[in-house]
Amino acid sequence: MAQPTAQPRQTPSRQAAGAAPPADITAVPPHDMDAEAAVLGACMHDAAVVNAVRNLLDGADFYRPAHETIWRAILVLRSEEKPTDPIVLCDRLHEQDDLERVGGRVYVHRLADAPPSVSGAAHYASIVRKMADLRRLRASGLRTVQRTMEPGADPDLIRSDVESDVRAERERALASGQGRLSRFAVDGWRFLTETGAATAPLWGTPEQTAWSSGESLMIVGPPGVGKTTIAHQVVLARLGLAGSVLDMPVAPSKRVLYLAMDRPKQIAKAMVRRIRPEHEKRIRDGLIVWQGPLPATLDKEPDLLADLAAAHQADTIVIDSLKDAVSTMVDDALAVAFHNARQRTLREDVEIMEIHHCRKATAESPRAQQPTMDQVYGSTWYTSGAGSVLFVNGKAGDPAVTVHHLKTPTGEVGPLQVIHDHERGTTTVGPALDPVAILRSRPDGLTVRDLATIQSGSAAPDRAATEKARRTLDRLVKAGLAAKAEGTAGGTGGGQQARYCASVRHIGVVS
Repeated sequence: MAQPTAQPRQTPSRQAAGAAPPADITAVPPHDMDAEAAVLGACMHDAAVVNAVRNLLDGADFYRPAHETIWRAILVLRSEEKPTDPIVLCDRLHEQDDLERVGGRVYVHRLADAPPSVSGAAHYASIVRKMADLRRLRASGLRTVQRTMEPGADPDLIRSDVESDVRAERERALASGQGRLSRFAVDGWRFLTETGAATAPLWGTPEQTAWSSGESLMIVGPPGVGKTTIAHQVVLARLGLAGSVLDMPVAPSKRVLYLAMDRPKQIAKAMVRRIRPEHEKRIRDGLIVWQGPLPATLDKEPDLLADLAAAHQADTIVIDSLKDAVSTMVDDALAVAFHNARQRTLREDVEIMEIHHCRKATAESPRAQQPTMDQVYGSTWYTSGAGSVLFVNGKAGDPAVTVHHLKTPTGEVGPLQVIHDHERGTTTVGPALDPVAILRSRPDGLTVRDLATIQSGSAAPDRAATEKARRTLDRLVKAGLAAKAEGTAGGTGGGQQARYCASVRHIGVVS
């Protein structure tokens, strides 16, 4: 009877079950030629781009030697304040006897046509830098592997060298503009003078700003009071299709990304009321609409908002509505994560408008009643991180509502009684709470307390309402729209408060 053949003894594998196979050390080192070409092409299109990426890249970060040569020539031209376009660049490379070595004029001009977007140059540069970092780490790892195979290899010496390499790489990252601990750090003077403190408002005036550049605007209110109607008017004004909204100027935008997450069809019906055939080209070029839920909530992917803006080359994002952008509104930790996403986007010079809801218990509060910040639904960190909060107060479907400014970048706007034209999708300021209109209707003038009583809706206005009325009237005097008659001090006969009247010049202009 035949005996079974003995099976060879299996040697246990040193590779853990399920582990990835070892990397092929003979593979081509990490690199991205498209990103390198895009960086160089962007610098040829706009010399100012060089300043934005020069702190992110070293010449050795380019994988292709020809690209390093071109990059160094671009840096020299920029330092001499000369153009960096392909013609000037080819001339400089020819002078250096490098033109043919890098591929000639044809290749330089091909690079100039490479960038999908000049505005994305910093992102392309970060890709180039990442690939260079990976190559250096790969080279360090290969050296370590080779040393372990040498006769008489000393683990302690190898370990010391590895630690030295890692320390040198960390210091290099920290010393560069790309290092995560220094990439967004600037010196104090630059921060104070170049971070946009003097930038004109996106909506409003320097004295009364509804939306400040570099700070998000939140428009809050119960359903049906016209939050979206007002937001759409601001968006269209950002696209240059209107000059002002609620009698306040709106700064232009290049492209708006509208995140229509809450009932996209209703959003379309609301916006189309303002659109005319002659607007087609500007709407096609300047407005991008995302329909429905995002790929992930912003509390889970804080970079998603900035990535969306970059992908669509938008300088403004509208979030409609905030509840659809996060997993839940009541969790403080998720609110902080959303604010992180908000700030990362603002850091990329993308402006943000957010449409949000109030608590149900306060949705039917009297229109004239001053709302408070705790009536905004969700964690307090949503409003704490916003730059400006407008609260639209009223009943659903009511054409007359009141806009209150709960959080202000500068002087408070309103309160404004506004009238919605639901058929045309427009909103105008009513005269009821307009201090100029109130002054014109009172030939005998009014005191600070009188205006505070009218605007607060309270017969006994508090100190905050009184001081706000005082600032409003003094601002009108400074603008030449009102005149002030000083009061008299008290005594046995009692004092007399200062009175404000519409200026004679303003009355004449109006009449």
